[in-house]
Amino acid sequence: MAYVRRVPVDTFSVLAEPTRRRILDELRRRDSSVGELVATMAVGQPAVSKHLKVLRDAGFVEPRIDAQRRLYRLRPEPIMEIDAWLAPFRQFWAKHVDALVKHLDQMVEEPEPPAKKKKEKKK
Repeated sequence: MAYVRRVPVDTFSVLAEPTRRRILDELRRRDSSVGELVATMAVGQPAVSKHLKVLRDAGFVEPRIDAQRRLYRLRPEPIMEIDAWLAPFRQFWAKHVDALVKHLDQMVEEPEPPAKKKKEKKK
């Protein structure tokens, strides 16, 4: 098995917050300013800025200057690290799902015989 870098626990605490995940979803679509992110979310500017700082400190986003605006963009590397960390788990579950599919296919091909009714005893 190939060596997979350990994903820092902090990564999962950063992603556990729903607003941060929504920000990442928005940035996945396009680079955005704080104002544009505020417009798409039900959260105020101070909260969006705080969440962006957490995401920036964790390496998920980076700002770039575009004329008078600061646009935030998604950095793919942390997501790629999570994806690499999850790969063995996907392989593990794929085996189990394949076995379940095979079992269900066999059940369809060989249905169980109907249960026999028990005769009631006469008193």
